[in-house]
Amino acid sequence: MKTIAVIPARYASTRFPAKLMQDLGGKTVILRTYEAAKKSNLFDDVFVVTDSDLIFDEIVSNGGKAIMSIKEHESGSDRIAEAVENMDVDIVVNVQGDEPFINTEALQKLIDVYKNDAEMKVDLASLMFEITEEDEISNPNNVKVVTDQSGFALYFSRSVIPYPREINVGVRYMQHIGIYAFRKQALLDFYSWPMKSLEASEKLEQLRYLEFGKRIKMVETQEKSIGIDTVEDLEKARKMVTE
Repeated sequence: MKTIAVIPARYASTRFPAKLMQDLGGKTVILRTYEAAKKSNLFDDVFVVTDSDLIFDEIVSNGGKAIMSIKEHESGSDRIAEAVENMDVDIVVNVQGDEPFINTEALQKLIDVYKNDAEMKVDLASLMFEITEEDEISNPNNVKVVTDQSGFALYFSRSVIPYPREINVGVRYMQHIGIYAFRKQALLDFYSWPMKSLEASEKLEQLRYLEFGKRIKMVETQEKSIGIDTVEDLEKARKMVTE
């Protein structure tokens, strides 16, 4: 089973423009993410796929592998699908470019899903963790997921799901972490499908997979990912690097 990591890396960012090229302890954020993925020893190969000459040159000039996107893309899945379309791979892991502190244990759990999937029932695997604070549960920026008894996603939403009409019934609220491991065919199928109403309404690309019948296995983890979305996040990350 050939497994690769692909790091989608857009230069533009609404909340923090050019964040991937910011300095983080003497190296750019995107280079640190790439090197962390390599050092994890989880993957047969690691690539950055980008729409930016600056990011492409940053990776290649430091001995890494980068791919330039040919088309404009609305989602990370589209960008990754274009990049791997002609590659001989089985599993593609999406590593977020703004998360240089890779959670190796969580990524290993995603890869293990496929090692234990002899009947090939899993199209995608992704991560979730429990949230308990009311403001976290109600925050629309925190995407929630509900699963069936086998751990397959039933729905993702920015709204509170399930709705707490009845309390004290043992409901756990799970927040989705947008890191995925895909079967290559699931990515290629996604690339060929149009956006439908659920995805368009919630602005969540994973709903396209569900709308077209793909099965997403959710894996619980105990740790939040550490992403860099704001200048304040970058300052925190710089302190972590120097500690």
